[in-house]
Amino acid sequence: MKRLIPVLLLALAACGAQPAADQAAPASLTWAIETQPITLNPQQWAQNKVRLLVFNQFDALLTRKEDGSFGPWLATAWKVSDDGLTYTLTLRDDVTFHDGTTFDAASVKANLDQFRVPGYNPGVAAIQLRAFKEAKVISPATLEITLKERDALFLDFLASPYAGQVSPKSLKSAKDLKFGGPDLVGTGPFILDRYVQGQEIHYRRNPAYRWPPDGAAHQGPAHLSEITYRFLPEASVRVGALTSGQVQVIEGVPATEAGLIKNDPGLSLQTALNSGTSFSYYFNTSHAPFDDQRVREAFREAVDVDAVLRAVYQGTATRAWSIVGKAGTFYDASLENTYGGDPAKANALLDAAGWKQRDAQGYRVRDGRRLTVRTVASAAFVRDRRDILAQAIQAQVKQNAGIDFQVRIVDQGTAQKALDDDAYEIFENSRGDSDAGAALNLILPSDGAINRTRFSSPRVDKWLAEAGAASDQARRKELYIRVQQEVVREKAVVFPIYVPADQIAAQKSVQGLRFDPASGTPANAYDVRIGT
Repeated sequence: MKRLIPVLLLALAACGAQPAADQAAPASLTWAIETQPITLNPQQWAQNKVRLLVFNQFDALLTRKEDGSFGPWLATAWKVSDDGLTYTLTLRDDVTFHDGTTFDAASVKANLDQFRVPGYNPGVAAIQLRAFKEAKVISPATLEITLKERDALFLDFLASPYAGQVSPKSLKSAKDLKFGGPDLVGTGPFILDRYVQGQEIHYRRNPAYRWPPDGAAHQGPAHLSEITYRFLPEASVRVGALTSGQVQVIEGVPATEAGLIKNDPGLSLQTALNSGTSFSYYFNTSHAPFDDQRVREAFREAVDVDAVLRAVYQGTATRAWSIVGKAGTFYDASLENTYGGDPAKANALLDAAGWKQRDAQGYRVRDGRRLTVRTVASAAFVRDRRDILAQAIQAQVKQNAGIDFQVRIVDQGTAQKALDDDAYEIFENSRGDSDAGAALNLILPSDGAINRTRFSSPRVDKWLAEAGAASDQARRKELYIRVQQEVVREKAVVFPIYVPADQIAAQKSVQGLRFDPASGTPANAYDVRIGT
C-alpha cells in the first residue's frame, strides 16, 4: 500500500485568484540587487541572494508554503510508499520549456540523471541526492523515483532551486553549462535574454506561462512585461538609485540607510529573517591554534557580540546563539546566553593554553609565534556589511585578548585555494536552506561537502544520519538539538554571530513584492506589478 500525500491541484488554486496578468497593461521594472550571481544554473545554485533570479527563469517540482508544508508546482501530486523508498510524481501535462520542448517525465528524469555526471555538482550528489537510486518513466505524466534509503530531506530537494527544471536539449547544448545564462532554458514566468557581467541581467515575460506554484497570487503570465536587475554592490549606491528614481526596487538595505527609506512617504520597506543557518564563524580544528578547544572558546569570549551588532547594524540585527537560525523549526533556544562576551575568561583560557607572552604590538605569542587566525572570504558571498563586521570583531579580539585576526576578501578562486590548502583558521558561512537539516548535513559530518572545521565526531555523524532518515519532525528536532549542543556548547566548533535577514525597499507603486516562505529571501517577480 502507498499513502497519498494530500495536495491541492493547481486548478483549484485559481479559485478566487486575481485576474490573469495579461488582462493588465504590461509594465517594466528595474530592480537593484546586492550580489552578482556566480551562476544562473539552478542546479549549481550557491548564493542565497540569487534565489529570486533562479525562480524567475526556472520552476521546481514542488513549492514550500508558509506553514512549512509542501504544495504542488510542476508536480500536481505525489505518493510515497510505506517504506519511504518510492516517490511517484504526477506531473502537469501542459508545460513547455522556453525553447518549445515539452516538459514531461522524461525531462525530469534527465534533470535528475544530470547530477550523476561526474563533476557536475558533487556536493548535491553527495548530500541532497545521496539516497537517489533511479528515476523511471511510467508515462509522460508519471515518474517513479526510487531511493536507496529513507531520506526526510528528499521532498525539500524537490522544492529547492536544485530541482529547477532545465530543458534537456539545453543541458546538452549550453555553451557554459556550469554558469547557465540565456542559452540554459527553463519553464519559468520569465525568459532570460541578456546578461552583462558586472552590470545587469534582463528578463522578458514568458507569454505562455500558466503553471505558477500553489499559493501564487494570480494565474497566467507575469504582470510585468520585462524586468532588469542591476548589480549595485554598494548599499549607498543602491539606496541612492531608489530615491532618485533610477530603479523602482532594491534589496539589501543596511541599517545605516533604513531610516532614509522609512522617512520617505513614497517608499516602503519590508524585512524577513532567512531560514537555514546563522551567519557563523567555523573554527578550523585541523591545526593550531584552534586544534585547542581553549583557544576556540577564548575567541568567542573575547567578542561582545551584542556591542558589535549594535555598532555595525544599529540594532537591526538578530543575535545568533546556534548554528541553526532563530527562525528555524529546529532551533535550540537553550543555548541562549550560555557563552561569549567575557574577556577575563578569554584571557584565562589563553594563559592556560600557553599563550602567556605578548609582543610589542600587544598580540599574544608562544614559542616565538604570534597567535594569528585567518579568514579568507570570497567577495561573491560577502553581504550584509560582513566586511565591516569582521573589522569590528578583529578590533575586539585584539583589544580584549591579544588575538591577531587577519581578514582577507578575495576572488572566488583565491578563496577556494586557501580552503583547499588548509590555509585558514576561520571559515565564515550562512546557508539559506529551507530545511536546516540540509545545511547541517553539508557542514558538520566528517565527510560533509563543506566541512571546513575538519571536526569529526562519530556521534554527530550518527545523529545527523538518523535525523535525515526520520519522518517524525519531533524526533528530528530532538536529534538536531543534540547536534547543536555538541558543536556549539560542548566542543565550541562554531561561533554563531547573527541571523541573516533580507530587506526589500521599493516605490509604493510597486505591489506584490514578498519573501519566499521557504528561505526568507525576496521572492521572484511573478506576482509583482505596478499599481496606483
